Amino acid sequence: MKTSPILYVIITTLLLITITIVSAMDLPFNWVFYITVVGQVSIVLMVYKVLTDNYSTNKTFDHFYEDRPITSIGFKAENENPRS
Repeated sequence: MKTSPILYVIITTLLLITITIVSAMDLPFNWVFYITVVGQVSIVLMVYKVLTDNYSTNKTFDHFYEDRPITSIGFKAENENPRS
């Protein structure tokens, strides 16, 4: 079974939040240090998994936001002089 890269993103995020909480609670330095090292390794692993994921899409920048398409607003302000 193939693991989705989002799982690595979630685990890394939770680990880094844990580092923040542990360091704020004044736990011993060795705990904070080892969790930080594990966090750095998990960041490298997460980036590798995300970048090497076999994901393709047929979307382009023309699709941008499908739920709210980009449209230009066609009004002229009062006393506006268009540049030539």
